[in-house]
Amino acid sequence: MDAAWGYGFLGGLMIGSAAAIYLLVNGRIMGASGIVGELVDRSGRETAAERLVFLAALIGVPWAIAAAAGGAETHLTGNWAVIVAAGLLVGLGTRLANGCTSGHGVCGISRLSPRGIVATVLYVLAGGVTMAFCRHWLGGI
Repeated sequence: MDAAWGYGFLGGLMIGSAAAIYLLVNGRIMGASGIVGELVDRSGRETAAERLVFLAALIGVPWAIAAAAGGAETHLTGNWAVIVAAGLLVGLGTRLANGCTSGHGVCGISRLSPRGIVATVLYVLAGGVTMAFCRHWLGGI
């Protein structure tokens, strides 16, 4: 048995802790897509500095941990068309769902939000169907 589950467990603790701290300090839900979206559409100008610090930490902390651990293994495809299409679809999906995995999945479910629970079930199902379709019928992943 490999210890990969431990990394997932540690990552879950880090995300959950970050969400709790963000809610306690700011009184707002830690939804990454909302944080980015309100920077892009400029509706979050008043809190732009806080949002940029959050995003820097969101990118910097995993990078620093991977660097300290001697690198990180990923299974990301080398096909840039797939990566770009996936990123655009994720962005579209988070706008349609009014949130992402951190907002609905981590924060919504932990607060027993019906909207968060329904959104999480739907995006997990959609992701599974999409992955099965792309892998088995298109051979793209």
